[in-house]
Amino acid sequence: MKPSTFTFITKHERETKEFAKHLTRVLESGDVLALEGDLGAGKTVFAKGIAEGLGVCEPVNSPTFTIVKEYQGKIPFYHLDVYRLESVVDEPLGFEEYLYGEGICLVEWASRISDWLPDDAIEIQFLVMADTHRKIKLTTVLPRVINWCKDGWNHEDFSD
Repeated sequence: MKPSTFTFITKHERETKEFAKHLTRVLESGDVLALEGDLGAGKTVFAKGIAEGLGVCEPVNSPTFTIVKEYQGKIPFYHLDVYRLESVVDEPLGFEEYLYGEGICLVEWASRISDWLPDDAIEIQFLVMADTHRKIKLTTVLPRVINWCKDGWNHEDFSD
């Protein structure tokens, strides 16, 4: 299937977090979210929203120094931050258990391990537009995510 790309604008951190939380409604075990964006663009805020949507109760922060953090919610949530890797990685470094595991895997700076990502990874790019405004470009081949992008998220509705 040909990838589809959708663009969303969020106006503040709370909205970025809610966007991610709502996205969990269509995520399934084994899904991989491949995030890209400059430092401070909203990747970790997005990760917090995913965790909240999955029912993770503990605080979520970027695993910049540990590379991987595992959380338990309705299903496991694996949060990888590969920023500290020196360059593009030629070997998977044991990431397969997360990338092809039983939970949702979110990878910050995913281009550094792009050769190891599944073909159906959901690519999400964050662009800073203003102090708190973000452009989020989501690219996917998954029909359930495509349908959600078309009509499943209303950024004006934060009621749930």
